[in-house]
Amino acid sequence: MPLAVRLFVTSVAFNYPWEMGQAFLYVGMDYSAATWWHCFVASLGDGLLVGLIYGCGRMVMGCSNWFTRPGLKPYAIMVTTGLLIGVLVEWVAVHVLARWAYTAAMPLIPLLEIGWVPVLQMLILPLLIFSVLARSARIRAE
Repeated sequence: MPLAVRLFVTSVAFNYPWEMGQAFLYVGMDYSAATWWHCFVASLGDGLLVGLIYGCGRMVMGCSNWFTRPGLKPYAIMVTTGLLIGVLVEWVAVHVLARWAYTAAMPLIPLLEIGWVPVLQMLILPLLIFSVLARSARIRAE
């Protein structure tokens, strides 16, 4: 299976439970069938965002398997790009496009007034996703 497909499928598989887990932090999410669907569609978008992190890493590192060699630079790429994407997507969606709103339970990042939980999603999950893919690549290489 091509790397792009494995990356996308793994990303969706990791992001969907996170999306469902944080749904109560968003206005209008009541765990109905519509919420389950909405979270699935959001996880597809998350899969594309993780692909963007991969693309940035590939550009900076100059190779397609940049994430298989743990080190400061690959981790810095994942965290920095994930943070920028997380903040940008949330800020635009909340303050520019008004695509969603938070309940009072969402912890907010001061000054930006965006949710911590979705930003952490783009910081934590890419590290796990790329770790799973790196382990898979090492197993295949043996």
